[in-house]
This record gives sequence, structure tokens and C-alpha cells, in this order.
Amino acid sequence: MQPFTWTPEHCQALRDYRARGLSYGEIARRLNAKFGTTYTRNAALGRGMRMGLPGAERPRERHLPGIKAQKQPKRARMEPRQDRPPAEMTQSAPAFEARPVTLRCVGITPRLLSLIELRPNDCRYPYGGDKDGEAITFCGHPKLPGTSYCAPHFDLTRGDEVLPERPAGRVVLRLVDAA
Repeated sequence: MQPFTWTPEHCQALRDYRARGLSYGEIARRLNAKFGTTYTRNAALGRGMRMGLPGAERPRERHLPGIKAQKQPKRARMEPRQDRPPAEMTQSAPAFEARPVTLRCVGITPRLLSLIELRPNDCRYPYGGDKDGEAITFCGHPKLPGTSYCAPHFDLTRGDEVLPERPAGRVVLRLVDAA
């Protein structure tokens, strides 16, 4: 699906074709032939509704002889709002407001060890690597039992109240023969 900007010429042609009583499918075909676009019926219908043009008429139900038709409750019809300017004249608001991010930090000075220099009981909290070519180093202070981080970094990543999910221990693997 390609996004299109409806030019004033396309809008005027849509308005003219709709005034002649053409369906939105036929309007889309004629617009594509005239302007070399690839509008779909739904694109023409959506644009026509935003312009306040009449909607697509639904075919009337056919009743077979001897079968009584059931009445459907009437639905409220959506009318275009007149208190708003047309879509072409409105400016879109930014999707979000950028706010500065406040970084949390801890009161220790990291040892900045490389991956090769890390020992089994060293904290693995990463530093660096944000810029292209910048090396990633690690905290390197003694870690808490059952975690990958030292106490300050554990609190930074999980919060004070959270305990390790499982105690550290040896994992024994047993090999079995496949049948």
C-alpha cells in the first residue's frame, strides 16, 4: 500500500464524479486512469467521507416471496463535524514530547574490565559500547551470590526488595542414550 497525498485536482475530480452519481469503485478507477495513481475504492471512499461527500449506498435487500423480512434496528448515522476545519488545514501535533532522560547511577567506581579479564565472581554490569567502535567493559567488583551483579548494580537493575529468583548452585547434567 502506498501513501498518497490527495492533490486539489484529485479532490475536485472526486467531488465531480460523486456529483454525477458514480460509485466509489468507479471513481477510483477513473482517477487512476486520469492521473496515473493507484487509489483503491476504500481510499476514494475514505477521502470522500472526510470531504463530507455522501457515503456509499448499500443495495436494498431483496425479499423472496412468502418469506417475511425481519426489521433491523436503525443505526445512528455519522455526520461529518462542521465545527472542525477540513483535514487539509489542520496541523498534526507531535506524537510525543521529548523529555530528558534521568539516568540512575551507583556510588562505586567500576574497574572497567574487559570480557577476557572477568573472573567467575566479578560483576558483569556493562559499561560503554554506546558509540561505534567503543569497547564494552564491565564493573568487575565482587558479585552477590546467585546473581551476575554486585550489590549496587543488583539494586539498580532489580530494586531493593527483589531477591534472586533461584539460589546459585551446581547443576548436574546426566547424559542419556537416545533410543
